[in-house]
Amino acid sequence: MSGCIWGVWHYPGLLWADYNAGTNARYALACFTLMVIAMSFIMGWLRLKSGSLWPCAMLHASHNLFIQAILDRITAPVGRALYVTTEFGFGLVLTIGATGLYFWLRRKELPAAEPAAVS
Repeated sequence: MSGCIWGVWHYPGLLWADYNAGTNARYALACFTLMVIAMSFIMGWLRLKSGSLWPCAMLHASHNLFIQAILDRITAPVGRALYVTTEFGFGLVLTIGATGLYFWLRRKELPAAEPAAVS
């Protein structure tokens, strides 16, 4: 659920601002949504394992720095490169999807949730 909410939160920027790197809007929405849902498994694991939001904040900031400010700028937008690279390409979906699967498979390492107190 958090990945879906996080994805939809970004839709206005994708659709009506200059957030999309240059791919077809439907393609960008699909790739970005899948990437964010996969990222939510990683962030959820980090949050539950550490007990803190800071690892998630650092991951988000690092993602934005490395993808948007560094990797996108050194990739020439030639041919269909934008459909593979950027936050809106399938390359990141596959990479983060595989990493999200890895963390999902490690979910048993997380501390058990305590039952909520009933008043």
